[in-house]
Amino acid sequence: MQTLSTQTSLTNKYVLAYGVTVAFFFLSMLTAVSIGTVSIPLVETVNIIGGQLFHLSIDDHIGAMHTNIIVDIRLPRVLLAGLVGGSLAISGAVFQGLLQNPLADPYILGVSSGASVGAVATLFFNISIPLLGLYTLPVLSIVTALLTMFVVLFFARQADRAMRVETIILTGVIFSSFLGSFISLIIALTDDRLQQIMGWLLGSVSMRGWDYIGIILPFFIIGTLILLMNSKELNALVFGEARAKHLGVDVQKRKIIILVAGSILTGAAVAVSGAIGFVGLVIPHMMRRLWGPDHRHLLPLSIITGAGFLMLTDLVSRTIISPSVLPIGVITALIGAPVFALILMKQRKGMRGGL
Repeated sequence: MQTLSTQTSLTNKYVLAYGVTVAFFFLSMLTAVSIGTVSIPLVETVNIIGGQLFHLSIDDHIGAMHTNIIVDIRLPRVLLAGLVGGSLAISGAVFQGLLQNPLADPYILGVSSGASVGAVATLFFNISIPLLGLYTLPVLSIVTALLTMFVVLFFARQADRAMRVETIILTGVIFSSFLGSFISLIIALTDDRLQQIMGWLLGSVSMRGWDYIGIILPFFIIGTLILLMNSKELNALVFGEARAKHLGVDVQKRKIIILVAGSILTGAAVAVSGAIGFVGLVIPHMMRRLWGPDHRHLLPLSIITGAGFLMLTDLVSRTIISPSVLPIGVITALIGAPVFALILMKQRKGMRGGL
């Protein structure tokens, strides 16, 4: 009887969780699409989006102008911010779960820096692979993100055979700084493309059209599906590799699959929006605190909340000092850095309390 009651309580909790996060997502999207230099009433925004979905025409001049603003400018920008936010949030959730540390995220582990090196090099050298076309940038970003992750793991293993979490994180920070020097070198050598590269490094979804959604969407779908399919294995790995092996998990294989999928999502996100830090740190940590550590629910909840969060962050970045636009990375850093400090302080207090 008690088991049935517990199960019902859990079901009610996750129904509430999905209800709250989905409502937050849609409210964030509609608000971000409605507000801007030209404000469009929320009801009209809903009607325009619905009209586009069901191929309804709008005849009056104002309605047609608002439709163009939403469909051609704001909606692709907002959806791109959502895809980037969701990608970074789920990547952070799996890295934190896999490494059993709330401080782990793509930015701290050096994956974002690796993806940034690939993207900046592509922009600087104007690289275009014929068979890939528009996908050259995300593919090279993903490749360098994967290489960075494997190099970090290799050196962490050389330094510490036990591969303790602290060693992996410190190795990631070292490589992040090392790769940052390459980016600084490219910036120093850049002349006419300096503004483009600097704007990209600070993180932005400004002036991105539907093409960019086409670039990130395949990688988002592939990476997300892989991680969702491994959510049960992630739950087992949280209790340690020995326990996971006892439960029948092929630990090494699953770790590689999860790290590769997380790097794919990070690389694709960095390719279309630049380096946006702290989303992968703050959102999964908040979701874990609110709704629990079960990755079967933590991962989708992180995606939805991360998407809504970055939509709102982009809205703030383009309205707070309008008509100028702040890079999204600046806003996320202002929010994320204090949260990171609080998590670190709480973790250290917990460690001292356990002694």
